[in-house]
Amino acid sequence: MMEEGGDGKMKEETFSLNSKISDVIRDEAFSGFGRLLFPVDLALSPVMTLKDLGKALLWYSYIRPERTVSLVNELKSRALAGERVFYDIYSPAEKAADPRKKDTGLFFFRGKPQGKTAILSAGGGFVYVGAMHDSFPHAQELAKRGYNAFAIIYRVGAREACEDLSRAIAFIHDHAGELQVDIRDYSLWGGSAGARMAAWVGTYGTGAFGERPYPQPAAVIMEYTGLSDVTGKEPPTYNCVGTTDGIAWYGTMKRRIEGIRANGTDADIEIFPGLPHGFGLGEGTVAEGWLERAVRFWQRQMKD
Repeated sequence: MMEEGGDGKMKEETFSLNSKISDVIRDEAFSGFGRLLFPVDLALSPVMTLKDLGKALLWYSYIRPERTVSLVNELKSRALAGERVFYDIYSPAEKAADPRKKDTGLFFFRGKPQGKTAILSAGGGFVYVGAMHDSFPHAQELAKRGYNAFAIIYRVGAREACEDLSRAIAFIHDHAGELQVDIRDYSLWGGSAGARMAAWVGTYGTGAFGERPYPQPAAVIMEYTGLSDVTGKEPPTYNCVGTTDGIAWYGTMKRRIEGIRANGTDADIEIFPGLPHGFGLGEGTVAEGWLERAVRFWQRQMKD
């Protein structure tokens, strides 16, 4: 919505903590994709506010409603300024053949023109996509640093999710000129189930999930997932996790990083005392600042 200011010009009406999620979804700035800002696989009350969204995001901790408000306001501002903030990754024909593909796509937090590219997958246990806490905030912060950050909304189900991530990688590679991004040395980021997606696609490649082969990412950045397998084909990998995580034990993650290093590949892990699962950016916790260190790890892998 827009309202007239005292100078007669139209000014943007921003969302607040008390804004209803349903009003955000219906906002004209998000026409055609507003529902995908929030988990479509969860039954959210039509009167739920942005302040209360965190109560619905199972398995997550340290959710900051103020960050949620800043995200929807930034995306709206970008859209009203003429930026395209959402891209479909499947054609109308593909969506007609598989209606679940209607609930997929990429939210784009634009950084610098021709800046490097990060692709982020939120977690949610392959039950829902918790982007508002587990990928949008990271994308927002990466864009502030000049990186072009894409947050994927995918179909739940491990295989389908990896297919959607592979399609996103293909889409960005094939449209890099139009998007004005540098896809060389791109990185894959993910938390929980999203971290598994990043690891699986990063290791096995897009060709294993229905797309033609595209270059392997320069780095995989993973938060709190208990993946244990090491094949010897892993990209350079950064992990972070808390010691009180009851879903992804830090010991499993530490052993995997050691296994990747043993194969001669750069890998690093940060283990945060007392943190549970799903801390996101870790704002206000001992993990705060991990994203900056992950960026430095990614930069270390860049060749172009």
